[in-house]
Amino acid sequence: MRIATSQYQATMNISLQQNQERISYVNQQMASRTRILLPSDDPVDTVRMSRLHREESAVGQYRDNIAALKIRLTKNEAYLGSMVNDMMQGRDLLVWSSDGGNAPADLAAMVSPLTALRESLLYSANSIDQEGRYVFSGTQTGTAPIAYNAAAAIGSRYSYAGNTNDQTVVVGNGITQVANGNMSGIETLLNQLDLTLAALSAPGASANDPATRATLAANLDGFDKALDLISGKIAVLGGSQNILGTLDENHSNVSLSNQMALTDIGQLDYGIAATELSGYTSALEATYKAYTKIGNLSLFAAL
Repeated sequence: MRIATSQYQATMNISLQQNQERISYVNQQMASRTRILLPSDDPVDTVRMSRLHREESAVGQYRDNIAALKIRLTKNEAYLGSMVNDMMQGRDLLVWSSDGGNAPADLAAMVSPLTALRESLLYSANSIDQEGRYVFSGTQTGTAPIAYNAAAAIGSRYSYAGNTNDQTVVVGNGITQVANGNMSGIETLLNQLDLTLAALSAPGASANDPATRATLAANLDGFDKALDLISGKIAVLGGSQNILGTLDENHSNVSLSNQMALTDIGQLDYGIAATELSGYTSALEATYKAYTKIGNLSLFAAL
């Protein structure tokens, strides 16, 4: 059988290119540690891996949201904890000031710490985050939650300017968590503190005066209600953080399961890959040798 030189060279080139392509492909598989480089390698497993990657991406976003939300809730809890400490001190001062044995000078001496406490409560209620947004304004994060009107009568200078709407964050498939808070109700305590300060600052103030005693009693009751309000918010924050911790752990387990499944489906069998690489390399070397030997053949050498 006779073979034209051009046909022979074309056949040899095709064989060399095919072997080189397969060697390159196996090397890419070994470098990436995956057996599926193209969807056509295994269409069924490619679809399964695509679903797992999609779920893994969603789980990763849920976990990022949870991490950011936990930081935010922890800061809010710190602000509220600080307010509780201030309120406890203020309540103690009011209990002391209600003692009828105090002299006017004793009551006047309580004005300074109560004023500082009022300002501290106002500062904490109007806390802002690192982005300059108010933390306790509901969803009106650009508005200070507690507004102050110096022109208003004592006892009505403070008002709540935010809202009580929730700002939710997606932390799971169909699961959301409230991320914000509000200070509705604290303005009442601040106004009561204003009245108390005015009463204690009056010349000759006495805890035995019925009007002064009524103001102090109302303020004391206001502190108790505010403590219940803030303590309730802290309890909610604690519960939310526990839920987030449980969700994050569940997401972590799902993520680990997804990664194991991805490894099982797409992992390259290095034994098989090494055998294929060796076979293609041997075939390539044999093709080169045959091509070289046939190319050196001459009819004159046989005569």
